[in-house]
Amino acid sequence: MKRFFRPVYYVPAIIILATLLIWSMGRSVVSDDVMITVPVQKGSFLARVMSTGQLQSENATSIEVPSALSGRRLGIYEIQVTDIVEEGTVVDSGDFVASLDHSAVEELMTEAKEELEKALEGYEDAKIDTNINMSNLRDGLLDARVTVEEKKLVVEQSIYESPAVQRQASLDLERAKRDLQQSLRNYDLKKQQATYDVGRAWEEARKSRERIEEIDALFEALEVKAPKPGMVIYSYDQFGNKIQAGSTVSRWMPTIAELPDLSSMISRTFINEIDISKVKPGQQAVIGIDAFPAKSFDGHVMSVANIGQVLPDGDAKVFEVIIKLDNTDSELRPAMTTSNVITTDSLADVCFVPLEGVFRNDSLQYVYRRDRGDWVRQIIDTGSENANHVVVEQGLDEEMEIALTAPSKADELEFEGLEIYEFLKQEALEKEKERKEQEVEKPEKPGPPPGFRPGDKGPMEGRRPQ
Repeated sequence: MKRFFRPVYYVPAIIILATLLIWSMGRSVVSDDVMITVPVQKGSFLARVMSTGQLQSENATSIEVPSALSGRRLGIYEIQVTDIVEEGTVVDSGDFVASLDHSAVEELMTEAKEELEKALEGYEDAKIDTNINMSNLRDGLLDARVTVEEKKLVVEQSIYESPAVQRQASLDLERAKRDLQQSLRNYDLKKQQATYDVGRAWEEARKSRERIEEIDALFEALEVKAPKPGMVIYSYDQFGNKIQAGSTVSRWMPTIAELPDLSSMISRTFINEIDISKVKPGQQAVIGIDAFPAKSFDGHVMSVANIGQVLPDGDAKVFEVIIKLDNTDSELRPAMTTSNVITTDSLADVCFVPLEGVFRNDSLQYVYRRDRGDWVRQIIDTGSENANHVVVEQGLDEEMEIALTAPSKADELEFEGLEIYEFLKQEALEKEKERKEQEVEKPEKPGPPPGFRPGDKGPMEGRRPQ
């Protein structure tokens, strides 16, 4: 007996027993499928789309950069907010809301005063130049008149001279008269030009004075006041950041804050492109408020965006959906986070199964259905779905048993319900045919008549109306 208990005898026996045990367990695992099955359910079915959003007021009064800052002559395209009341502050009409950068206007005032000084100097220079030029022209006119008188005397004194001398004296007189007429015309033109130059210089000075008056009025406008009573809610800049002290506003995005109408609230949410086709205006929704978990509000989809967008820090394309709350509460505030549940479909007495039990390939959808103890691949036609279940319109009946996991050798199982596949295929072909027929029936835009060339006039162009 002592020899039998030596390691050389019992260790090999243990190894052999362990090997046999592992082999037998492996055979049982391979041979038996561990299947999770569920029955097909029948009853009422609600298809829902869930999303998070942000509470906003449907209507709001904007508090904008004063219109006095939008004048083109001022050249202020953007300005910084130096101070603003705390968000959520309740203000009355005329109360202080925000203060804009005074230094920008002070710099404008300095530039405007320099421009006015230059304009006044230009005006004085224009008057001096005009006086000098007109004085010279008047002297020239006086000389021209004296020359004409002198030439007249020469003509009178030449009556006793030879014809040639008389002729020369007459020519000199005619030339002197022409010079006088030319000097008179030149004087009139120069006088008009001088009047214009002086008037233009005065106009520049007047505009500079008006600009100073406008800028001077801006200092009062830099203090932004509330146009009506309400609660101040910050607006957003071009980058989607909330306006605050230090933010920049411009004439293209002039809104600094808003005074929302809290009696009418909406939830602004974004639905991914996979679910957006299910969402339609008018659908009912339930809106939960994260700040008040015990409260929820009924609502309805008010609008669905036609064009998708990519949100900052996101990759998927989403569509904006506006949900209006049918009632409100005094505790609701803009910018609160909402949990939205939109009912996209409501069906009665339909069959439905868990989403995990539906399998797909390139051309059809199917489930693994138990048929008399064996598994088959049952082709199905699906309808509406929600987060957990999908409606089965064809292929399954109540209390049938399906698997949520694929059995072993699933690819070798036969397909049942090929008539459903043929039905769906024919339905798709008819829809495609109908779509093509509708495209053909669309009226084409009338083209130009035969022989028409670009640049030719139309049949009625150039005719007078009858």
